[in-house]
Amino acid sequence: MGGNITGRRAPNALVAIARRPALRSLAGGRRGAFTALTLASYPALLAAAVWPLPVAFAVLVPLSYAVEAALPGRAAAALSRAHLGATVRFLSRETAAVVLLARLAPGRPWSFAALAAGLFLFHGLRAVQTWLAEHVDRRHNQMPVMTRNIDLPALRIPPAPPGVLLTRGARLLHLDALAVVPAAVTAPMSPAWTGRGWVGAGWTGVAGAVVALALETAAVAALLAHARRARHLGDRRRVLAAVDDWVAAYRPEVVMYFSGPVTAAYQASMWLGTLERITPRTLVVLRDRPLATALGATTLPVVCIPSSVDLMNFRALDGVRVALFPANVGNNIHMLRVPGVRSVFIGHGDSDKEASFNPYTKVYDEVWVAGPAGRDRYLRAQVGVRDEAVEEVGRPQLAGVLRTSPYAEGAAPYRTVLYAPTWEGWSDDLFHSSLVAMGPAIVRALLRERVRVIYKPHPLTGHRSPAARTAHRKILALLQESTGMPHVAVTGREPSLYECFNEADVLISDISSVVSDFVASGKPYVVANVADLPPDRFRRRYPAAGAAYLLGPGLAELPGILRRLDAPGGDDMAEARRAQRAYLLGPDHPDPLARFDEAVRRAAARAEARARSLGLEALTPSARD
Repeated sequence: MGGNITGRRAPNALVAIARRPALRSLAGGRRGAFTALTLASYPALLAAAVWPLPVAFAVLVPLSYAVEAALPGRAAAALSRAHLGATVRFLSRETAAVVLLARLAPGRPWSFAALAAGLFLFHGLRAVQTWLAEHVDRRHNQMPVMTRNIDLPALRIPPAPPGVLLTRGARLLHLDALAVVPAAVTAPMSPAWTGRGWVGAGWTGVAGAVVALALETAAVAALLAHARRARHLGDRRRVLAAVDDWVAAYRPEVVMYFSGPVTAAYQASMWLGTLERITPRTLVVLRDRPLATALGATTLPVVCIPSSVDLMNFRALDGVRVALFPANVGNNIHMLRVPGVRSVFIGHGDSDKEASFNPYTKVYDEVWVAGPAGRDRYLRAQVGVRDEAVEEVGRPQLAGVLRTSPYAEGAAPYRTVLYAPTWEGWSDDLFHSSLVAMGPAIVRALLRERVRVIYKPHPLTGHRSPAARTAHRKILALLQESTGMPHVAVTGREPSLYECFNEADVLISDISSVVSDFVASGKPYVVANVADLPPDRFRRRYPAAGAAYLLGPGLAELPGILRRLDAPGGDDMAEARRAQRAYLLGPDHPDPLARFDEAVRRAAARAEARARSLGLEALTPSARD
């Protein structure tokens, strides 16, 4: 096993992650099997009830509950889309139980009517509970502003009720088992079955229905009490005013403003550690509710304001002088239009991909890049970004990237290669990924070379391209089937990309910010030349590959590259990498964090000077309109 992952994660944790591909490969088959079993159980129950076969029914009922409980969430969602949701399925089982008793019971026993009435009332109460659950959920999770790391005693926000009460009644559906299971188990003892007189098959079910009704009533009562305690959260103005007052007292000087899908949360999360350490007081402003929980861990105060009207009337932002934008999205316009705030595009990684010189970027007052390469990139692209707007601030996130190689230093018995392909992009024109054309072949070749493989794909892999999803699954299967080394597939947040850098001796990647960031380690890196361009032309077009070993579609270069790296003095790109580090990331001194902090303070000073010149020292709401 290679050297320890830097920080809180050790190699043993990576071994555990390596086992996950097996679970993922089985997931589809598991969903299909449980869906089939679930669907088959209900006709079987009805057939056993109509026949009647009470013993078979008594066996099938607990089995059907067990299959229902184990049904994967995606399978349950698919059944709901086919109008076979949980309520329909549970009602079908209850109906079968009532039909069975009707077939077995002599005469017109009151127990039969009582059981049917009890189940009917149970679902009526469950409907009330579901409505209350949605009402309480809206009070907590649909407030006009969501916050993290902000104390709001004036709002007296009560704790959320237990999660079992907030699942829109789905979990409490299982309470019907208190009625159905006893009725099913005692059904074989009914007079029609034993000939010894009525012995209570229906009354045992009635007793269970009474217990289920009592529990459901308790759930409704608990939700009613919570709805009463949380009713003031429905006052939109009061909630906004409380948060506005807190932020105004905090007096943020800088905001990081972000909008986008949950899958893009990493673009903002990568900046949290840096912003926690700078001098100016910083606030994170989000625009999409799911981001409030998807954003990474932070000590910074976070507000999520979905409504543009609410944002424009959020007076506490009047004193903000710098807005940092990690992504180019349409929602940025609501912050860009605020006078007196200096807009700065910080991006989410420097690379030679088109996203790093998007024409949209010219809307910002300043564009911050890591090193001279970023400045040159905008100059070459001629997309309207002025050279004086570009600021070189380094990459403070890379402070934890080590310039050590576990294998070269004798800390590991074998070389570790990190394969970190980029995603397929929003269109075929932006398809820089090696995953589809070369990915599985790269992993097969590495496995033949007897190196340890860490596979960490981009978080958006397969988001647009089915072919990329297929290639991704093939790689997972290859790593799972391989024996002899603890190969790893890292498809979640942990371990982080930079922790993987520290574990690796060599990187294989594409044209992306992964390459630029890996240069900080000083270790060898290989860039996939998917289009098989001539090496000189490829390096001119993609300067980040200037110190890279290039890998064509046929992978013919790979064995030779690994052999050269094994030979003493064989790494003939080492000197080029040292120069490339300064070009891509800027100088080591002063410290990148200090450079970033100073850049923020300079931007704030410029904003303050401009605000004074425009008479905007104290912005009013009318100035925002």
